[in-house]
Amino acid sequence: MSSSTAVPGQSPIAETAPLSLCVREPHVPADRLVAEMVPPPRFDSVRFETYVPDPNQPSQTEAVTVLAEFAAGLGGAHATGAGKRKWFSKKPVAPTGPRGVYLDGGYGVGKTHLLASLWHATPAAPSLKAFGTFVELTNLVGALGFQQTVRTLSGHRLLCIDEFELDDPGDTVLVSSLLSRLVEAGVALAATSNTLPGKLGEGRFAAADFLREIQGLSSHFRPLRIDGEDYRHRGLPEAPPPYSDEQVTAAAYAAPGASLDDFPGLLDHLARVHPSRYGALTDGISAVCLTDVQPVPDQSTALRLVVLADRLYDREVPVLASGLPFDRLFSEEMLNGGYRKKYFRAISRLTALARDAKGLVAQ
Repeated sequence: MSSSTAVPGQSPIAETAPLSLCVREPHVPADRLVAEMVPPPRFDSVRFETYVPDPNQPSQTEAVTVLAEFAAGLGGAHATGAGKRKWFSKKPVAPTGPRGVYLDGGYGVGKTHLLASLWHATPAAPSLKAFGTFVELTNLVGALGFQQTVRTLSGHRLLCIDEFELDDPGDTVLVSSLLSRLVEAGVALAATSNTLPGKLGEGRFAAADFLREIQGLSSHFRPLRIDGEDYRHRGLPEAPPPYSDEQVTAAAYAAPGASLDDFPGLLDHLARVHPSRYGALTDGISAVCLTDVQPVPDQSTALRLVVLADRLYDREVPVLASGLPFDRLFSEEMLNGGYRKKYFRAISRLTALARDAKGLVAQ
């Protein structure tokens, strides 16, 4: 309803009340889930030509060359040899030789840039290419079921998986089984990965460890080393100080398309929405305004918040908040546990989005 709305203690500042994430219950059809598996908006324009190799790191230049050749080789007929199989063959013929590349390198060397560039360079329609994080892929399986996911992706030319996560053995086995089926169907693979829980301080995962963890899939990946400056010792950026409830509320009313929710209520709502729909949850939102930010109470809630933070970051949605700063969201136990890399990423991304939101507050 459109009406002049006054914030307590202030004059009317908008004709409509802000939106609320907590009243949204998006129902996303399967075809949209798959159609949205493309590089996030911040990587829309990246290409091999926009990747600037460090002249002191020849492996970066080599990576661009190898990946460009890999992309070119994915043109033409589907790798299963569609149209060439004998009429009585019931199963596709598994391709021989590596049908995948694994980008092996530390933080800040541009692995996601190169992975997105590979997606853009592959000569196939967007509907025949898929790009997503490991979490998005597991969420897709959760939403569609294993067999339907296999059927849906089997006709693709390429599947790119960013931040292949190996901190949950169950998910690793699930996705490895999925990829095995897709490789049999002729789908080419490309992946980057995070570190194992016991090696999180090292800042990179390393190809030998990745190939060992995915076991039966290892023969399908060609490791591609990308050397560069190692950012493993950099600290988390300092989170900007939170604003008052009044400032956040005023900003939400003043910014067209902004949402306004209290943080504990939003966390409760996330438990009722499948993580595969968190992107749709933010459709049309220009900024997320949150009041009463508090420490996350448990690990399940924390992992859901990580997914929301990723979707907001991908869509470059600023986040304005009151309460605690984002670097105090997760307990010491969480930050020292097996999922700590996810929590550090969420803090870093929410902090960046909080900085982007500064302009929403009247000075």
